Amino acid sequence: MNRGARVEPTPPECALAAEMFDHFCSAGTMKQILALHREICNTLNLKPNRLPDFYPKLKAKLASSWKAQALFKKFDARANHKVYGKGRACAAGKVLIIGAGPCGLRAAIECQLLGAKVVVIEKRDRMSRNNVLHLWPFVIQDLRALGAKKFFGKFCAGSIDHISIRQLQCILMKVALLLGVEFHEGVSFEELLEPSVTENSETLGWRARVLPTDHVVSQYEFDVLLGADGKRNTLNGFKRKEFRGKLAMAITANFINRHSEQEASVPEISGVAFIFNQKFFKELYEVTGIDLENIVYYKDDTHYFVMTAKKHSLLDKGVLLNDFTEVSRLLSVENVDRGALMRYAQEAARFSTDGRLPLRDFALNHYGEPDVALFDFTSMYAAENASLVYERHGRRLLCQLVGDSLLEPFWPTGSGCARGFLSALDAGWAVRAWGQSPAPHPLQVIAERESIYRLLAQTTPENLHRDFGAYTLDPGTRYPNLNRAAVTPHRVTSFYDSDDPLPLDAAPTARKRRREAEVPEEALVSWVAWSEPGIRAASSPAAITELLRRYRPDLLPSTTAPRAVYHILQQEFGIAPFSSGGTLRDVPDAKLRSYLTRVYNAFKGEVPHVHHQTDVFDQVIDVLLC
Repeated sequence: MNRGARVEPTPPECALAAEMFDHFCSAGTMKQILALHREICNTLNLKPNRLPDFYPKLKAKLASSWKAQALFKKFDARANHKVYGKGRACAAGKVLIIGAGPCGLRAAIECQLLGAKVVVIEKRDRMSRNNVLHLWPFVIQDLRALGAKKFFGKFCAGSIDHISIRQLQCILMKVALLLGVEFHEGVSFEELLEPSVTENSETLGWRARVLPTDHVVSQYEFDVLLGADGKRNTLNGFKRKEFRGKLAMAITANFINRHSEQEASVPEISGVAFIFNQKFFKELYEVTGIDLENIVYYKDDTHYFVMTAKKHSLLDKGVLLNDFTEVSRLLSVENVDRGALMRYAQEAARFSTDGRLPLRDFALNHYGEPDVALFDFTSMYAAENASLVYERHGRRLLCQLVGDSLLEPFWPTGSGCARGFLSALDAGWAVRAWGQSPAPHPLQVIAERESIYRLLAQTTPENLHRDFGAYTLDPGTRYPNLNRAAVTPHRVTSFYDSDDPLPLDAAPTARKRRREAEVPEEALVSWVAWSEPGIRAASSPAAITELLRRYRPDLLPSTTAPRAVYHILQQEFGIAPFSSGGTLRDVPDAKLRSYLTRVYNAFKGEVPHVHHQTDVFDQVIDVLLC
């Protein structure tokens, strides 16, 4: 270090953002995380965007924060891997992800690192899932590499190999936001809308119908759609296979953890099955009348218990009111006594921990009710295929499922999070292939994705590659017995739905620039939506400034000369001004149309900027300190 060098003072807005960043790292709710991130972006005049257009700017402006820089070193180590092409492997890609569970967020991180524009929608406005996930060794390594301990200091300390879903979502959401992923809470996906032509002859790409119907995400046009909304899976076109076993019913229960010394001294139960400890289960039945096949206890944000109960004991203890043959009727709300279920779970939990835990109060779920549930895993579902390609009017869309939407987990094996993460990485690999130029044949992308999917249900901690630090987006670094050509393109033609199918032997073509077609003048003027009619008014500095404010207000300085907006567009998007001097009256209409078309191509189909409440920093800090 040159001691004689003058140290530049940190600008006030960067110092304030660095303070906000510290609180962002420790925030523990979706509301706090999003509010602080949006406040940081407002303070630094940034807007979530593709990795090269967001992350380097954020990193530079938080240079005074040692905590931020330590975290960014981890991000850089990941982002600099050659598989991401310096954040430009999918520079033209636009991704929509349905669901902000752990797997949706993990997929979002990978798509963002590839350089795609990534938008995540989540129907909930809070993260309230108390249940605890078992983590395979590679997942722990993966999360550590993403900086999990910077956000949650207790992450997998010592021999702990589990985490609550809520805490995992917090970690992954923070990583995704800091990389530039755009997030919209309280938005539900309703259906996929095909490309169409408007009354103004404007061509629209693949979009989503969402609730609320007027939400800005409804304007977003994308070429990749990932379904990560769990078992409900709102994406059509994916048939599900059912795997039936003998009747199996599980109970999950979360009790409040007050983090006392007494509670800390009680050992966890990482998994006790009847076959390995018959004495324990026989004694449990003799003393309490509770008959279990297995039980797990994890100490996390809550005291979390999950157990498989035998039907006769649920009937004997009054949890099930009637013995129906159909599982749906047996476990219907009308046939389950919740009070008896709570007592059953408390009794089993107390006995298995020798009565040393004060299990008086249940934690609350997102409905504000005691977090105890009885569910059936007699039938497990898996999607028949992991991917689909739709093509309409020359516009292609790659659809994929990840996480529980793709493959339901079997909880006794603790496979849910691990296989979900694998599916997110596999989906990211397909997105990378989709974004290549020359563009590969859709059937080749589908065939490779389905070849990889064949391995997912068979994975265990023992049959994956052991060098976890070498794992990348490339599935070959994770699966030892990978055959990328196990499924051939000829066998997946039913997963390619096109109004003009491309022959399988067609030569690869260079990827066309988006929206090259001529745009009618009426459509251009309508899109600008300026108060005065005509192409000349729509091209005026005032109209273009409002347009930039609609999509990229971060590019507008606080004081801007009227014509400066043209130079901003040239600097940021390479759109040369239509005139170096003179007035707008001197420019021919054809030249104005050409200019406005280039502006249209730069912004049309993007998500307009959402103006969130500002000056919430003090409010959030008050809550955090309390």
